[in-house]
Amino acid sequence: MYPASFKQLQALVQVARHQSVSRAAEAMHVTQPAVSMHLRMLEEAAGLPLTRKQGRNIQLTAAGELLVGYAERLLAVWEEAGDEIAALKGVTSGTLRIGAVMTAEHLLPPMLVRFTSGHPGVRIKLQVGSRPEVIGMLSRDEIDLAIMGTPPREFPTSASRFARHPMAFFVAPSHPLARGKASLEELAGHNLLVREPGSGTRSAIERLYKEANAPLSIGSELSSNEAIKRMTAAGLGVAFLSVHACSLEVETGRLQVLPVEGTPVLGDWHVMHKADHPIPTVAASFHEFMVEHGQQVITGELEGGGADPAGVSTAPRSGSTRPPSSGRSPR
Repeated sequence: MYPASFKQLQALVQVARHQSVSRAAEAMHVTQPAVSMHLRMLEEAAGLPLTRKQGRNIQLTAAGELLVGYAERLLAVWEEAGDEIAALKGVTSGTLRIGAVMTAEHLLPPMLVRFTSGHPGVRIKLQVGSRPEVIGMLSRDEIDLAIMGTPPREFPTSASRFARHPMAFFVAPSHPLARGKASLEELAGHNLLVREPGSGTRSAIERLYKEANAPLSIGSELSSNEAIKRMTAAGLGVAFLSVHACSLEVETGRLQVLPVEGTPVLGDWHVMHKADHPIPTVAASFHEFMVEHGQQVITGELEGGGADPAGVSTAPRSGSTRPPSSGRSPR
């Protein structure tokens, strides 16, 4: 297989993404014949067909599926090289590839706004998913940084705490329990709405009941914070969720915190990257920004909206590690 050009690799990636030569041409700002030529030359280099017509769409063959994965990695490395060259010139730019568990998606927008306002050349690629999904993305190098409560055990990471993570019970203002305090035992008959096993809030509520030596009776198990909040706001149960995730609903009066002994439960938010993997300068800069300013931004957002329902101190614990100030992580 003889060498291919970056344009040829880009053509394959864009055709795979859009399933169309014309839309790939639009994305690359070239003509359709140019994309077709790049694909034809790449097929000659591979010695196998890379695409096939499927109705109105273009589908990849087995060889195309194999090659597009390598093409994406090669293009990403080349883009990273450009970012590092820019960093040598004193310019922080490039693509910030970051993944976050669903509970953390409410935290990131204000921090990304603050960070990018000082780094206008930075592009954001944010992916949100379950904890296993985010761990998978980090392990496959699809993201440079991950945001979650507890670092994974599957492989070594360099993790830094950047904020406290309060979790509490929530009910609709019309709920029978809304006017006073409740015990853990009293919640058993009120359809307790929780996240799926493995999520941070699920682990926290299981630990809360275990430490209180109280039986945990789960009413409904959902894999979406939004679904839990909507059901709770409709009066269909009691939710156990992140305070950060419910700030808007509390501010607008759709939900309110339910005082329960032993709550709020406090955890830590971590930003992390693979311990044995160098990260781009832009990722290292955002890592450092989160450790230095993450708690301040989060607290400001909650207080600004009048939505600190748990009334807890969220100052970060001492002992948080700091990321490397240079563009490379320690090996």
